[in-house]
Amino acid sequence: MKFIPHDYQQYAIDFIENHETAAVLLDMGLGKTAITLTALNDLLFDSFEISRALVIAPLRVARYTWPQEIAKWEHLKDIRYSVAVGTEKERLAALATPANLYIINRENVAWLVEKTDFTYDTIVIDELSSFKNWNSKRFKSLMKVRPLAKRAIGLTGTPSGNGLMDLFAEFKVLDMGKRLGRYITRYREAYFMPDKRNGQVVFSYIPQPGAEEQIYEKISDITISMKAADHLPMPKLIESEYTVQMDKAEREIYDEMCEQMTIQGEEVTAANAGVLSGKLCQMANGAVYTDGGGVLRIHDRKLDALEDIIESMNGKPLLVAYWFKHDAERIEKRFPAVRLDSDDTISRWNKGEIPVALIHPASAGHGLNLQSGGSTLVWFGITWSLELYQQTVARLYRQGQTAKTVVVQHIVTQGTIDRRILAALKQKDKTQAALIEAVKAEVRK
Repeated sequence: MKFIPHDYQQYAIDFIENHETAAVLLDMGLGKTAITLTALNDLLFDSFEISRALVIAPLRVARYTWPQEIAKWEHLKDIRYSVAVGTEKERLAALATPANLYIINRENVAWLVEKTDFTYDTIVIDELSSFKNWNSKRFKSLMKVRPLAKRAIGLTGTPSGNGLMDLFAEFKVLDMGKRLGRYITRYREAYFMPDKRNGQVVFSYIPQPGAEEQIYEKISDITISMKAADHLPMPKLIESEYTVQMDKAEREIYDEMCEQMTIQGEEVTAANAGVLSGKLCQMANGAVYTDGGGVLRIHDRKLDALEDIIESMNGKPLLVAYWFKHDAERIEKRFPAVRLDSDDTISRWNKGEIPVALIHPASAGHGLNLQSGGSTLVWFGITWSLELYQQTVARLYRQGQTAKTVVVQHIVTQGTIDRRILAALKQKDKTQAALIEAVKAEVRK
């Protein structure tokens, strides 16, 4: 297929080619893989500025998306690529294969650095947000070899999914600390102040007045961002809530867990606030894991709501996002639902053969095109992660969606942690929206 770039795509291609360090914040559906491959192709075969590039991506994206994009476009025919995933033997064989482009999944970055010779002049990080943890093994490993690469390209649609603190590691792995500093402590001291604390122990930080603007200014010279709605004819996105109520007995069980961090007469306890949050999320959905690994049923309110929604679809395909395994099992027991956990089920969904499909944000958030199968998404259980939330919505709300509207519905249990999660997602989105807007590329029409 012949690649004829949109104006915004050509702008992004030129930006990557003209910046040895580039953070490209592209909204879902704007074609970031094709853009990056085109820039790499030009750098490889036109300007001869690079000769050996490494792409780090989520496993499914590494295995399927990048190879598919290379095969799809006529102008990329000269790129020789090798995908280094699978067993160690398979990875070593792939890395020994002569190629211009080597693709590896992010879980194997530490192995790559420790067990092989790092001979790449360009690093591409697909989903830069995967390197937001400055203390993670993959971050530390990549930083050891980052000076060996002449170029670094970071791609993501969700740069600050959990706030501005994420940006430190993401940009350090690109520019080695030139803009936001080399040390997380100094970054915190410069731009943040303690929020929640217990004596000398600080649990969270909030930005100082004016910090957002200062941070955006620091990174603006190597960063561009684009939103799909500005450049593509996107369908209308409609978000709504389906509120359910627990009865008095069910509410008492929930409140007991909130107050006592345990359920009397049942082997369900929460050791700390983090565990309690997970337990309350489960209980809002209708069931909770016991300490022994069993499942205690609390209510069927969300299942009843999902039944109403399925009936209202009148046979049209419905995508249901779940978080806990027992939620998927309860849904499958009551409805003829199919989990999208294989290439076959994904293909069947896109052909319209699955009326009710289940998707887990953590395993299917990145790299899946599901817009051909339907246009309605229901959140049975809501995630705290803005990145996974947005990526899951973007499986339907993206370029290629033929429906005029995409509906995202949240089943919310009144008076539970569900409300807090939705509020937190909106607050995080404000921070991210500010970042996107601050470094937004003004593409000349």
